[in-house]
Amino acid sequence: MAATARQECAARLHDRVAALVDVVLRARRTAVPQLERVNPRHRGSALNLVDYVAVRSQDVRDLQRDLSGLGVSSLGRMEAGVMSHLGAVLETLRVLAGRPEEEVGAPGPDEPGEPGAEVLRRNTAALLGPGREGRSTRIMVTFPSEAASDPRLVQDMVRAGMDVARINCAHDGPEQWAAMIGHVRAAGQALGREVRVAMDLAGPKLRTGPIEPGPQVEKIKPTRDSGGRVTAPARLWLGEADPAVDDDAPAVPVAGAAWTAARTPGERLRLKDARGSGRTLRVIEATGPGVLVECAKTVYFATGLAVRAEDGTEGVLGELPAVEQSLRVRAGDTVVLTRDLAPAPVRSESPFRIGCSLPEVFTDAREGQPAWIDDGRIRCRITSVGPDEIVLEVLQAGPDGTKLKAGKGINLPETDLRISSLTDEDRTHLPFVAEHADIVNMSFVRSREDVTDLLRELERIGNTALDVTLKIETVGGFESLPAMLLEAMRWQDVGVMIARGDLAVEAGFERMAEVQEEILWLCEAGHVPVVWATQVLESLAKKGLPSRAEVTDAAMGQRAECVMLNKGPFVVDAIEALDDILVRMEGHTRKKSDMLRRLNAWAPVVE
Repeated sequence: MAATARQECAARLHDRVAALVDVVLRARRTAVPQLERVNPRHRGSALNLVDYVAVRSQDVRDLQRDLSGLGVSSLGRMEAGVMSHLGAVLETLRVLAGRPEEEVGAPGPDEPGEPGAEVLRRNTAALLGPGREGRSTRIMVTFPSEAASDPRLVQDMVRAGMDVARINCAHDGPEQWAAMIGHVRAAGQALGREVRVAMDLAGPKLRTGPIEPGPQVEKIKPTRDSGGRVTAPARLWLGEADPAVDDDAPAVPVAGAAWTAARTPGERLRLKDARGSGRTLRVIEATGPGVLVECAKTVYFATGLAVRAEDGTEGVLGELPAVEQSLRVRAGDTVVLTRDLAPAPVRSESPFRIGCSLPEVFTDAREGQPAWIDDGRIRCRITSVGPDEIVLEVLQAGPDGTKLKAGKGINLPETDLRISSLTDEDRTHLPFVAEHADIVNMSFVRSREDVTDLLRELERIGNTALDVTLKIETVGGFESLPAMLLEAMRWQDVGVMIARGDLAVEAGFERMAEVQEEILWLCEAGHVPVVWATQVLESLAKKGLPSRAEVTDAAMGQRAECVMLNKGPFVVDAIEALDDILVRMEGHTRKKSDMLRRLNAWAPVVE
């Protein structure tokens, strides 16, 4: 390109970037009321957030290509410091155009005095605690119920690399939560690690109602090879299980401890099982409270069934839990969601009826809107809405049908549910969370008003030190994220969790990749730490072996400030693997050049 042509091109680009700066300055003026309410510590970050959303309200892809063609920064890494980046590009273009020195887009008094990346690092440490040697990305782990009674498990998790313990208020209760937190504090102190505690408020989760329980039966069966030969007998505990002896065998209660205490290894026990089949059990171990037995045949144990010992005495089985039942639905079937939460009858043919946990749905849902059940496994369309029933047509299910179970999530991505994200149950749990936890995770947050509601409740309780994380798991939450962040920045420390399970169903699996990227960019602009959550190394945590795609996904999570693992039998192995992946990826990830098309979801920033 000739010198004169290059100067003319630079001059044109200078004017286009200057026009973009004008857009940013207008957005700043509009956002003044919101910016004045922000915590002074976050004022510069909030201003940069407004700047970024203003830029993203424009389609600047052609400008980016032209800047790149001239050898100038293409604006693809401007999130952490928008105005300083635009100012640097303007100055470069001014020099290339041969124009006199000028002051365009001078920094305002509220802009951060330190690089945005440094502000984000500081905010991350304040919210999630210090990083570990070799990796800056923290690891959050969801606690299983067993963590309340197993301090060694908690210590193993901390030793493996857990930085934040996550407790879900939708499970267990205050007694178990207190025990878990006590184990976390003790493990952190013993190992010299600061481990934060985050507690999830359950929020208004829309779920299927109960289904009539099945028989109270426990079935065990031996392992057989392809020829039908038994390769390992079935095992079961009569009475209390002893995990140190066998932690895989199920247990059934026996009335009276004296009978189990009198059993000896090698003894044979006889019974007629729930089907009337005669069976012989051989005693493998006798621990006193429990007896480990084995059988080479399938056995159905039931409540009240008698087991006869060699000395003629009998042990009677206690109350067994009912078998969970389900409804098998197929494409073309009809599912009726009911306001009535009485256990749904089990039937094999359509139409199927099942309760719905949120009564507001029957007012807000509309005919023709989509509905997804059980994390997207069952795709439906609403065909009619009544005061007490919503009729769904099943559009997609598994080839052999899909089991519809009780307590499964229902997603209505196009339904405007007029409900608060802070439920009465959440308000009941919040005082405990405020007293014992470091972070509260707000579930299903959809609007700025939801954030205001939480902050007011914390002020009413008298705890303004509890840190807040907003869980983005709905389309409404994604679209309202800039406004919600500005409201949350009134608080001392704030973060965002990308809850990819529900969000993928709500936004559509085909949009999930782009949505999670946009959340990462926006939060980087606001210098807000992000937790990358849901199904990270899930196969490893649950089955002991990761898939190849999971390893790649975990590595991609390094771009967030924290990666969350869910619970599972192999969770300690998953923590160790994730720690290793994040350490290896530490020096590889800060690389991208984004094409900035217009984002209609985030325009305008303020209402």
